[in-house]
Amino acid sequence: MFDSKIIRSVIRTAIILAFALSVAGFGGIETLFTPKAELWERWTAHQPGSNAKIDHSTWDWFLKSYVSVNDDGVNRVAYSDVDQAGHDRLDDYIRSMTEVTVDTLSRDEQLAYWINLYNALTVRVVLRHYPVETIRDINISPGLFSNGPWDNKLIEIDGEPISLNDIEHRILRPIWRDPRIHYAVNCAAISCPNLQRDTYTGDAANQMLEDAAFAYVNDKRGISAQNNRVVVSSIYAWFIDDFGGNVAGLIVHLKRYAKPSLASALDNAVELQNAYDWALNDDARN
Repeated sequence: MFDSKIIRSVIRTAIILAFALSVAGFGGIETLFTPKAELWERWTAHQPGSNAKIDHSTWDWFLKSYVSVNDDGVNRVAYSDVDQAGHDRLDDYIRSMTEVTVDTLSRDEQLAYWINLYNALTVRVVLRHYPVETIRDINISPGLFSNGPWDNKLIEIDGEPISLNDIEHRILRPIWRDPRIHYAVNCAAISCPNLQRDTYTGDAANQMLEDAAFAYVNDKRGISAQNNRVVVSSIYAWFIDDFGGNVAGLIVHLKRYAKPSLASALDNAVELQNAYDWALNDDARN
């Protein structure tokens, strides 16, 4: 004899799942679980006239020492080559970022600060659990349905414990409201926009974001077009709200950066799909 409460629970779960699958649409079911941009008011304070500059030279050294540009267009990290000195210097850099008084910086300097910190924390969490096939195997986030490291509080800044998801979805996305943020933060996956070999700076951040957007859109990881079929990165599906809110808005964004032949393919597309390769951006796999 089956328990009626259990049966009702199973049926209710099945109905919810069926509904989720039906509304997921472009991007699939995973889109429903993508974090939304929800402002953390605490980090909106800044000093528009500030000339203060953050020293990112240690992170710049790390990037130039361990990140390589490969023939396939993917920047890969030599995780297995990072020696104790490399680990120590990365720790020193992240520690120095915890000593920054963020609200005394200009908005541009804050942008560079958060992007660099996000990427440095991502590299460090991979190094601390290496070797792994994918960053999603680093299951240190709290919560029954969480995976990966993104919700784990990895650092404390000005007394606030902060996770990677906090930086991306509660600070960067809602404060700057700039879709190009997605081309700057790196999730240590092959399909992610490249981890740059240069650090972001307040003065250069806008141009670096433009360059990163152009590079990714015109790379097969961003858009792959053949005949009338176009496959775009799942980033565009997960964060469709940041890219115009619908497929038409996304096409407008993509055409802003697409080379002429690619822009034409977008105009003529009759089928739009998305894909993503979560394999680690490890140079050992090259």
